[in-house]
Amino acid sequence: MDWPEQVSRVFGAEIAADAQSVEVTAADWHSRVLGARDDLGCTFFDWLTGVDLLPGGFEVVARFAAPRVGHTDAIMLRTTLPRHQPSVACICDVFAGAAWHERETYEMFGVDFVGHLDLRPLLLPDGFEGHPLRKDFVLASRVVKPWPGAKDPGESASDAAPGRRRTRPPGVPDSSDWRRPPIGQPDASVDTPPESGAARRPPDATGTGDRP
Repeated sequence: MDWPEQVSRVFGAEIAADAQSVEVTAADWHSRVLGARDDLGCTFFDWLTGVDLLPGGFEVVARFAAPRVGHTDAIMLRTTLPRHQPSVACICDVFAGAAWHERETYEMFGVDFVGHLDLRPLLLPDGFEGHPLRKDFVLASRVVKPWPGAKDPGESASDAAPGRRRTRPPGVPDSSDWRRPPIGQPDASVDTPPESGAARRPPDATGTGDRP
């Protein structure tokens, strides 16, 4: 029996046409992963991650492989979770190597893996708030702090030449919507009248106000 037939036998109508990707329900996630290992011989856990389907929730994707003589068969399982409180069963008891992948997916996407005993931060510093790989997460640091290694003129502090007009990174709203001016500095979005007694340059003889 070839690989597509094996996958079809285990997963039935849930299998995609290419026999490489299977969509399962969140309730069946753990049992389907167990079936991939025991019924398909997928003894090698490859990786697990999340996908933000904004606004349609999140998807958890995992890939498993079945080593053969001279080649390797593989299958990818996918499940869709609601955007509000996304959660799915932990599979660490099936594949211990999934522990770190679930921790990373939890901190980057906010997906809770029910039954995981150690969902501590893996990559982010202590006290970090939010889940930076969500599409609605504002990467304010991309605007506030220039990124190193800039190539274009004017994009690094050592460049004296003017740079081209900077555009907002994707997903970052206008700074007036989320950033406040430093203490002691006026808000640039509010028009302020000129100081009283401010010196004004008199117009030239032509009356245009331009210097010759």
